[in-house]
Amino acid sequence: MIRGLYIGRFQPYHNGHQHILEEIARRVDEIIIGIGSAQLSHEPSNPFTAGERLLMITRALGTIGNPVYVIPIEDLHRNALWVAHVRSMAPRFDIVFSSNPLVVRLFGEEGIAVESPSMYERASHSGTEIRRRIIAGEEWESLVPPAVADVIREIDGVARIRQIARDDGDGRCL
Repeated sequence: MIRGLYIGRFQPYHNGHQHILEEIARRVDEIIIGIGSAQLSHEPSNPFTAGERLLMITRALGTIGNPVYVIPIEDLHRNALWVAHVRSMAPRFDIVFSSNPLVVRLFGEEGIAVESPSMYERASHSGTEIRRRIIAGEEWESLVPPAVADVIREIDGVARIRQIARDDGDGRCL
């Protein structure tokens, strides 16, 4: 049995993530999804809690079919120890899927197989672009699975993102 690990911040989970996970599902028997920077929330770049991101992911992955394990991974802020930290939080895995250069480097230095999946329509399918569109009042729902749009509405995520992105009058965003 081959178990693969895919780590992301998922702020929010979007169709690009879904596409990559569908590709990964064809390559492995089980998938571990690590919610990176799990301790962060209510920030312009990290508006959702780990629990909210877990809800987005699990609701969106109903069609994958492979067993999926979703785990929160808090930042360690010590790159030399980070892979050991991830290993301590996750079930055993055989391969890591990531296009993040630092993640690729850190796992590679530990002798763990790493593959970099092709990004899916990266210009429009990124958390940064989705959050920008939400703030601007532009259409964003087509960039996320319907279940994720439902979760964002359920938690009043649009209002949260717009509120925490506001300038408080001193020229700085929160």
